Amino acid sequence: HGAEDSLDAVHACVARLVRSLGRAGLLRVCVPAACGGWREQLDVRALALGREVLARASGLADFALAMQGLGSAPVTLFGSSAQQQRLLPGVADGSTITAFALSEPDAGSDVAAMSTTATRLPGGGWRLDGCKTWISNAGLADHYVVFARSGEAPGARGISAFMVPAATPGLDASERIPVIAPHPLGTLRLADCRVGDDALLGEAGQGF
Repeated sequence: HGAEDSLDAVHACVARLVRSLGRAGLLRVCVPAACGGWREQLDVRALALGREVLARASGLADFALAMQGLGSAPVTLFGSSAQQQRLLPGVADGSTITAFALSEPDAGSDVAAMSTTATRLPGGGWRLDGCKTWISNAGLADHYVVFARSGEAPGARGISAFMVPAATPGLDASERIPVIAPHPLGTLRLADCRVGDDALLGEAGQGF
C-alpha cells in the first residue's frame, strides 16, 4: 500500500510539473511554431539545453520535458497537419501528457522482435493487440504513440505507428512498475483496441 501511495505521489508530481512547464512556456520547445512552439521546426539543440537547465534543479522536471518531447516527436516529424493540430497545442501548453509506447517484454531495444499487432479492419481502421512495458508515463499519459507490427515486410520494415488516446476502449494502462527512482513507469495492454485510419502516423510499415 505504501508503494502504491508513493507511485500516486509521483504521478501527481509529474502532472503538476507538466502543467507548470506549460504555463511557463517551456514546453513550447517541444513543438513547431504552427502548433504553438518557439521555432518553425523542432529544434533538438533547444530541447537538450532545456533538459540541461531543468535537470540541474529537478530530475522529474527534466523527465517531464523529455517525455513531452519524446511522446510527441513522431507526430511532429511524421504526422499530418490535422494530426499535429489535434495533439501538439496541448503538448505545448501542458494540458496533454504524452507517452512513447515501443518496448515489449521480449522486445526492448530490438524493434524487429516486436509482437504487438496492428490488423486492418474490413470497414476501415485498425485493431491493436499486444503488450507494451517499461513505458514512461503509462497510466498518467492522456495520449500514447503506439508501435505495432502491421506486416507489410519482415522485421522493422513491417511496423507502423499510431496515435492512441488513453481513453480508447481496449487500452489498459493500469499496471504500474515500481522502481527505486521516482519515475512513472508501467505496462500497456491492448486487446481489441480499435482506432481509425486517422490514427496512423505516416504510411503503414514505415513506423520504424
